[in-house]
Amino acid sequence: MIEKIVKSIIAFIGLSIGVVFGIYMTDFVYPNPWFEFGRMVYAISLPVLFGLLFAFITFVASKLVIAIGKKLAQIAQNEIDKIPQQDLVVSFVGLVLGMLFAFLISGLFDIIPLPVIANALKILSYIFFGYLGISVAQRIARDNAKVGELSRKISATKTTKSKDLEQKLRPKLLDTSVIIDGRIADIYKSGFIEGDIVIPEFVLRELQHIADSADALKRNRGRRGLDVLKMIQQELPGRVKIVDEDFEDVQEVDIKLIKLAQKYNGAIVTNDYNLNKVASLQDVFILNINELANAVKPVVIPGEEMVVQVIKEGKESNQGVSYLDDGTMIVVEDGKKFIHETIEVLVTSVLQTAAGRMIFVKPKQ
Repeated sequence: MIEKIVKSIIAFIGLSIGVVFGIYMTDFVYPNPWFEFGRMVYAISLPVLFGLLFAFITFVASKLVIAIGKKLAQIAQNEIDKIPQQDLVVSFVGLVLGMLFAFLISGLFDIIPLPVIANALKILSYIFFGYLGISVAQRIARDNAKVGELSRKISATKTTKSKDLEQKLRPKLLDTSVIIDGRIADIYKSGFIEGDIVIPEFVLRELQHIADSADALKRNRGRRGLDVLKMIQQELPGRVKIVDEDFEDVQEVDIKLIKLAQKYNGAIVTNDYNLNKVASLQDVFILNINELANAVKPVVIPGEEMVVQVIKEGKESNQGVSYLDDGTMIVVEDGKKFIHETIEVLVTSVLQTAAGRMIFVKPKQ
């Protein structure tokens, strides 16, 4: 439909050009104005003839013209698509402002007595200020984009630092296992953990229950946990808070601890592997002191020499067992015969597990 309309317009243009050309040819072919009838015949026939001829030619050629126009339009569209939309808008605004400024100053060239030079200067001023307007607008847009990007980076950095600070200062909820373990007191004193310490009353009740146990081992562990809490209160005055919030509908202490951490947006400090996994599934932040201990253990690599004291027999045949100062187990191949002796060994492999690390060695000799 559109092509038909375009062909009709092109043919109409050809018709108009043919008519004008026919009128011109009338004066050229029949210049004598005294013979009005003959001139009238030419004045009618030539414009009609040339009009129809030009209309036919342009109508036939319109298909080629449309094809060339489509090709040029596609090329222009492809080039425009490569330019960001924001740059196009900015360039258009700059072009309009440049043209407006050129229009305002173009009147100054009218004082030049030579019209050719005056018109040439006007055209050059439109070209120059149009280009200048586009260039300045794009420069301003690029500078604003850089400033905006810098502002976003600064804002993102501030947000990250704020989140890191919030994470460091969020309250730390201690579970029963980490209190009984006792290392948490030294970790807090060293400054590796920040923020307030929150001790729920249901954790204290569990500690009290363990301390009152008939089993001597459990009783000692419970009493040790209470002593650790007392030491933390003395070493860190004002940072230990006892909260009496409870969840009556929940029986498990670990689940209560998770719910309380979610409510306070706090972190659970533990060395319980199962609590670690359950809390992680519920997006509760966990600080596992076993992971911290593993992270600061001395690094050993296969082929490294060590001096160990074989303490006892291992599970497998002819194996001996030793320990590092931090409690890391060392399995000595063919070490059964060196029990209660101090020997030089070579590291053969290191096994890292969630429960800890094991080092496998063999006697050097």
